[in-house]
Amino acid sequence: MRHRVAGVKLGRTPAHRRALLRNLVTALLEHEVVRTTDAKAKELRRWGDRVITLRRRSVVKKLFDEIAPRFADRAGGYTRVVKLGTRHGDAAALSVVELVERAGAKTEKAAPKKPPRRRAPAKGKQPAPPRRRRAAAG
Repeated sequence: MRHRVAGVKLGRTPAHRRALLRNLVTALLEHEVVRTTDAKAKELRRWGDRVITLRRRSVVKKLFDEIAPRFADRAGGYTRVVKLGTRHGDAAALSVVELVERAGAKTEKAAPKKPPRRRAPAKGKQPAPPRRRRAAAG
């Protein structure tokens, strides 16, 4: 049973895990979007929210001068995890972690796209006749 066990080991030593998550948090705050595996994304969400909460109360360099004011009135939940699917090489589940209120992100929905137009057959060529289905053997 995992009662009161916080965090995920991610198959790494504590020092390696700390360095990995520190680098992911730095990348998240620098680029505002990070693509990683699901397990790392869920742990990154915990660390990222905690860092933004701490930095929201203090004065730090350029990154926090831009990011912290956007979340001043928000009580928590600064990050969003969106699942992407699986990676081709090893079928690992991938996710994107992003800040909820990203700079330059569109807040309104895009207009719906028109359906693609079908092209007319080329001149001089006849369209292929429809294929006939085979009768089921039975």
